[in-house]
Amino acid sequence: MSASSRHQVSASPAPLRLTRRGRIVLIGVPLVLLAVLLLSLSGFFNSPAKASDSAADLAVTPTVTVTVQPGQSLWTIAGAVDPDRDARDVVADIVQLNNLSAGSVLPGQQLFVPTH
Repeated sequence: MSASSRHQVSASPAPLRLTRRGRIVLIGVPLVLLAVLLLSLSGFFNSPAKASDSAADLAVTPTVTVTVQPGQSLWTIAGAVDPDRDARDVVADIVQLNNLSAGSVLPGQQLFVPTH
């Protein structure tokens, strides 16, 4: 045997060997991503934030426009508009109808007030 034939190295690479941690990463990360995707989609399709099934089910809240006078608050407006209802409910309706972030109003401000 000649010297050159003894030092021949095979050209094929060694087989890929994964450690336990490598297998967990290789299999676990895609599974976690798939689970997150499925949970997100299930939350999207099962969300109860549905306004109405049809346009016939929609109802318009009857309202009047009230201009806030100096010294008036939501409580006084609620008591004057619908004295038979609980003022807390009327104030909550006014806040929701007008997208008010705070419970205070300014003189001259126009508000939509429900007239149930």
